[in-house]
Amino acid sequence: MNVFLIDADNLNSGAWIDEAFRVLEESEGLLPVRRAYGSAENLKGLADSLRVWAVRPFVNLSLTKNTTDIALAVDAMEFACQTPAPHMVVIGSGDADFVPLVVRLRERGIRMVCVSERGKMGREAISAYDRVILVGQEQALHEAQLTSAASALDAPVGRRAAARKPAAKKVPAAKTPAKKVAAKKTASKAVVVKDVPARTTAVDRAEPVAAESIANLPHGLDVEAILLAVPALQSGQPYPLAAVAKALLDAKLRGKNMTATKLLKKFPFHFALLPPEKPRTVTYTPEQDPP
Repeated sequence: MNVFLIDADNLNSGAWIDEAFRVLEESEGLLPVRRAYGSAENLKGLADSLRVWAVRPFVNLSLTKNTTDIALAVDAMEFACQTPAPHMVVIGSGDADFVPLVVRLRERGIRMVCVSERGKMGREAISAYDRVILVGQEQALHEAQLTSAASALDAPVGRRAAARKPAAKKVPAAKTPAKKVAAKKTASKAVVVKDVPARTTAVDRAEPVAAESIANLPHGLDVEAILLAVPALQSGQPYPLAAVAKALLDAKLRGKNMTATKLLKKFPFHFALLPPEKPRTVTYTPEQDPP
């Protein structure tokens, strides 16, 4: 028996779930047990995909703490204690919080597979799994961006520095733009992964490289850094604010004391938060070049 347990607060896009099922059924076989855990809001947003793939939704208890991870872990251990135990358990989340669970199940002889959106895969979790599958509509574009991140980051900085030249004559701190350019160039070098371990446990070797690169992205608070941390925003479609907040925290673009709403409102011409009173989604609008 194969089991697919989805953290719907992490793998929270219908397109990602559709792609995950297609890849898993082609390469791993049938998935008789299919469950999704998450908040009522996230599960409602995934209703179409869950219905198409006949996935049973499990709504979190309404508490001050997120209970998704624990609910998923409890059910996974219950399956592992059954006789016979599952042949394979697939965790639909790249969250490193699941590593102790994964290690324990793997010790019981269960094949462990992870399905995660590329930008959400925790690099320290990769070695715990027998296979890691990265999904997302922006895969090819994202890989190209990571490979050429140095030039992609330097060009916008140059434009901003040129736009601030007149102000530099009045303010003694005119060296600031130069420092920013230097910082970008230094950080951009970290995008090239040089120390990814040559492991054979993951089937898709190119995938861990991308996940490693995510962790090394620069931590500057600008639009480019936000888009690199949350590449799905580049589609221009509304994206769950909760998912954006977690990605920004994982990328260390915000601290736990700064909300994602407050950070994104620093760029009102690029990110629209709706509804205005209690935002639940974020939409990116590309910057229009001057005529």
